[in-house]
Amino acid sequence: MAGPPTLLPKLFTDFVKGNAGNISRKLFLHWHLQPALEQADFVMTLRIQKERMTSHLLPSLREYHRHYGITGDRLQLCQPDVKVLHPGPVNRGVEISSELMDDPKLSLISQQVTSGVAVRMALLYLMGSGKEKT
Repeated sequence: MAGPPTLLPKLFTDFVKGNAGNISRKLFLHWHLQPALEQADFVMTLRIQKERMTSHLLPSLREYHRHYGITGDRLQLCQPDVKVLHPGPVNRGVEISSELMDDPKLSLISQQVTSGVAVRMALLYLMGSGKEKT
């Protein structure tokens, strides 16, 4: 996992400092993107919630993209057959470059978003049609 310290949950930073208590899985946290991408098979980025950025957690979206944005050049650090994921919606040019997002050889974003809608619809149907437990 890589990201600016201002955007990472306290649990993750506590884990790195050894204060997270009982976490049984390994978590690799990087403040820089390069070591997180090295030899990766999959790269998943999440949306910057611009509407919640009133606390000035980032200098700017341009600066975020410069340090953490996923681009074709950055994917050279990954495995040759790397795939890129993002649950959507995407801020093009912030979390990921438009060219990379639309590249059918690298990006699974369209399929991921489509499947996500279907899964959420199925879950809502199942939850809405369930019977109350007695």
